[in-house]
Amino acid sequence: MNIILDEAQLELMKQKHTVLELDTFRVAPEQATVTAWCVVENIPLMEMSLIDNHRRLHQELIENYRKRNWSFCEQAMEHLVGRWNGELDSFYQDVHSRIEKFKVEEPAEEWDGIIKRYA
Repeated sequence: MNIILDEAQLELMKQKHTVLELDTFRVAPEQATVTAWCVVENIPLMEMSLIDNHRRLHQELIENYRKRNWSFCEQAMEHLVGRWNGELDSFYQDVHSRIEKFKVEEPAEEWDGIIKRYA
C-alpha cells in the first residue's frame, strides 16, 4: 500500500488502482487541509468480486466517522478488517482507538473529524 497526498496523483492512481480515503489533516498555522489516500495494489483474487462493496463500506465508514456515528463505524470495521490484503488493518485499529476515546469523552462540538497537525 502506498499513501498519496497530491490530488493530481490521486486522479492518475484511480485510473488503475483501488484508492481509498484515509484521514484529512488541517495543517497549522495556515489551516490548509490535506487528505491522505491509500493506493491498494494487492487484492486477493477471491475478494475481487467484492471490491465495490468493500470500497463503498470503507467510504461510508469515513463519512459516518465524521458524523460521530460510532456504532456504524464499529460494525463497518468488523467487516473491513482483514480486507484489502490486511493493508488497512492498522488504519482501522487507529480509528477504532479514537472511537473508544470518543465514546468515553465526546469530541468538542466544533469537531469535524479533521486531524490537526502543526508544521
